Amino acid sequence: MSLAANGSLLLGLALALAGGYLLGSIPVGLILAKLAGLGDLRQIGSGNIGATNVLRTGNKGLAALTLMLDALKGTAAVFLGSHWGLDGAMLGGLGAFLGHVFPVWLGFHGGKGVATYIGVLLGLYWPLGIVFCALWLVVALVTRYSSLSALVASASVPCLLALLGLWRLAALFLLLTLLLYWRHAANIGRLRQGQEARIGESRS
Repeated sequence: MSLAANGSLLLGLALALAGGYLLGSIPVGLILAKLAGLGDLRQIGSGNIGATNVLRTGNKGLAALTLMLDALKGTAAVFLGSHWGLDGAMLGGLGAFLGHVFPVWLGFHGGKGVATYIGVLLGLYWPLGIVFCALWLVVALVTRYSSLSALVASASVPCLLALLGLWRLAALFLLLTLLLYWRHAANIGRLRQGQEARIGESRS
């Protein structure tokens, strides 16, 4: 590859990462809650800007829309980045996840990343995205803990990708899973203490 072509590829990869970040940093839940007249989502329930906290407002339709759009951010970033190959797609997905969790518009205090994680996974390897959703649903039905469902499902992803021999994707999702666990540190603490709110319950 010539120096010019290499430089063009590096620029494209940088654009994929930056574009993914900008897409991911759109605070969908916060915007929808304000448009629906629910006020500042950061002052409601857990203060999180994701779909689970939107659900605490009692508006199930708005929560579902938030979940769908937050996931779409990840999938769209992957597709846009794929213009520069798998590396571009992966960087686009990484950017979207980082943008959702650390949005510049909100002082780098964003959501916990579950929906965007799903969207990135669907974009990069959709069969495993279906597996993630199925695992999440099973754990949620049994325990009614949204956080535990996300933790169990996300932990399975890098392991399954490694078993399939998809090492680069496994490395990416290991990073995303570690970040997701870090963002759920408080939830993990409450789960251990038996104080985590179940799906449908409010938490001050």
